[in-house]
This record gives sequence, structure tokens and C-alpha cells, in this order.
Amino acid sequence: MACTLNKGRLEPCKDAVGGIQAVYFIDFGTLGTISYDVTLDQEITDFAGTPNAFKYTVKGNSSLEQTITSSRENGTTFYDQILTLTFKKLSPESHQELSLLAISRPHIIVEDNNGNFMLVGKEFGADANGGTVVTGAAMGDLSGYTLTLQGMEKHPANFINFGATDPLGDAGVTIDASNITDI
Repeated sequence: MACTLNKGRLEPCKDAVGGIQAVYFIDFGTLGTISYDVTLDQEITDFAGTPNAFKYTVKGNSSLEQTITSSRENGTTFYDQILTLTFKKLSPESHQELSLLAISRPHIIVEDNNGNFMLVGKEFGADANGGTVVTGAAMGDLSGYTLTLQGMEKHPANFINFGATDPLGDAGVTIDASNITDI
């Protein structure tokens, strides 16, 4: 099998920033058939299912890192997707929801600070593999939660391009706004 490259890459402008704005948790298996851009097979253009998403806004100290693991000896390559999230403020409601996240295997849409949407755990879902519930020691320390979720996929997290008007709604993703609270 030929593994030929088909494009080069120029040095881009320095107009990108780091960080995540929000994450959207979707129950595993509800995306339906996924459609891709005809020229960019790493860009999702539609879901056939009608997934319901729960939005969590984050600010600072949250990141998505994807590590390529490749073995010439075994002939394998996969992408280890690590999503590290920080949620401020402890509450009984947060305890309940984060406990559910810890035992589930959701698909996760990550919205970064550049307006990109990416799908973590597309094929196999993402599992919580660590986190903390912390009160902090000093007055300025975090009183809240950290959560680490991991997806292992055949490809990096796909970009999502459902349209500029409503990037998620145009593909039938319903953001469950009735359950957004200050948890």
C-alpha cells in the first residue's frame, strides 16, 4: 500500500490563540452516520442522528492534547486524545453531574478560542481516567474540580464544519439549555 503525501504546508500567520471556550458532552452512540467534506476527510459536515449535547463553559487551565503513537514494528498508529478540564466552584449539583461523567463514555465536541469545533472520541467515545475534587489551601487556590478524559482513535479529533450561522444546530445537535446551571 502506498502511503503518499499529497500536499505541503506553508508557515501560517501568528493569529491563533490557545485555550478552550466550551465542551459539549453527547451520549455515546447518538451521532448516527457521520458525513465528511468531499475534499477534506478530516472535516465533519453532518450527523445523521439527533444528538443532545450538554454544554460546559470553561475558562483557562483546560486543554486538548493529542499524541500520535505509531509503531513500525506493529504497523499501528493511533491518536491519544487527552482532554483536561477545570471547573470552578464546588456544589452538590456539580458532584452529581461529574460523577455521571466519570462513569460514562461520551462523545465530546471541543470549541476552542479560535472558533474551531473538534470531535473527541468519535468512534470509541472518551473515558474519564482521572480528576480531583479540591478545596484549595490558600485563598487564591482552586475550589472546584479537574477532570481528565481520554479518547483513543484511529485519527486525530475531526474538525466540525456545519455552517457559520449555528455550527452545531445546523447539523441537528440540540444544546440542552434547560439544564444549564451554575454547577
